[in-house]
Amino acid sequence: MKIEELRIKIDKIDSEILKLLNERMEVVHQVGIIKSAANESVYRPEREKEIIERLVELSEGRMKKESIKPIFQEVFAAARNIELPERISYLGPEGSFTHQAAESNFGSSSKYLSLNSISSVFDSVQNNQAKYGIIPLENNQEGIVQETIDLLGVSNLKIIAELPMSISLSFSSRADDVKKITKIYSKDIAFKQCKNFIDNYFDDKVEQIPVNSTSAAVKFADSDIKSAAICSRFASVQRNVPILFDNIEDSKNNHTRFVVLSSSENIVKSKNDKTSILVNLTDGHGVLAKFLQEFHDAKINLTKLDSRPAKRGVDFKYIFYIDFDGHYLDSNFQIIYKRYENNIKLLGSYPRMI
Repeated sequence: MKIEELRIKIDKIDSEILKLLNERMEVVHQVGIIKSAANESVYRPEREKEIIERLVELSEGRMKKESIKPIFQEVFAAARNIELPERISYLGPEGSFTHQAAESNFGSSSKYLSLNSISSVFDSVQNNQAKYGIIPLENNQEGIVQETIDLLGVSNLKIIAELPMSISLSFSSRADDVKKITKIYSKDIAFKQCKNFIDNYFDDKVEQIPVNSTSAAVKFADSDIKSAAICSRFASVQRNVPILFDNIEDSKNNHTRFVVLSSSENIVKSKNDKTSILVNLTDGHGVLAKFLQEFHDAKINLTKLDSRPAKRGVDFKYIFYIDFDGHYLDSNFQIIYKRYENNIKLLGSYPRMI
């Protein structure tokens, strides 16, 4: 078959895809009417996860399974914006890993609000400037994001979804030869994460300049042909700065877990949920051990336990951040919750993604 004939075949398939997408959007519009009458949330992460998992299982042929999610995230985003246009705030600047996490979940067609601090993201959702907020919760190399936990402790916002993302770093520059580069910009932690790459390609004469974010580093590299940035591929593509090397991080197991904040909680169970809580216990011998034993007896699997200063008085008091498998409405957790209702703050239940 000739290439012209194949292109005609592709055009025909594309036309059919477009027709089916428009049919899907019409059904989505009808769903939106029903949701609006029942005052239900437009964003349903458990439903989106269910759809993607079904399609991945169903897929046969040359389509890579990992390509299915980003394609349908764009379809979901277009659908949500038919039901109700939404704005999503995130920890900026533009091109940050949080921005990348937001777009990978809500699609490029949603409206985004870049903010300078985690607290500003909380404020934007609380003040109805944004429908949802995206913030980092933890990194498997560096641990918990302390500011996020502290703000969850004083805020009424709920976690309604988690967004795990692999953190991969690129080396970007407008220089046509790495030997011409005299300055490298990046966030301080990124220099540490790419030490082997830097040692292999550059000597001590090349200046390493720390900046506030890896996306800010791209701006500097964009303005000086003798400079470069260690940043995300996402940030480089956004500013059209050429990528000279990809995946330059020392460890290929660098992952960050982001969460979606909302003013309303997720009361709909999925088939595989996770719940986050904060626990403030009174002092006493074996109090924490007794509390944790409750989960063991209820056959609830704890997936994370971390402590944070309670920041009250002059003594060393602590609160505990806990993740566990299951939904907060599950009967086995509800028994524990009724016993410790004054000690537990529910942060939210959401579909488990990791």
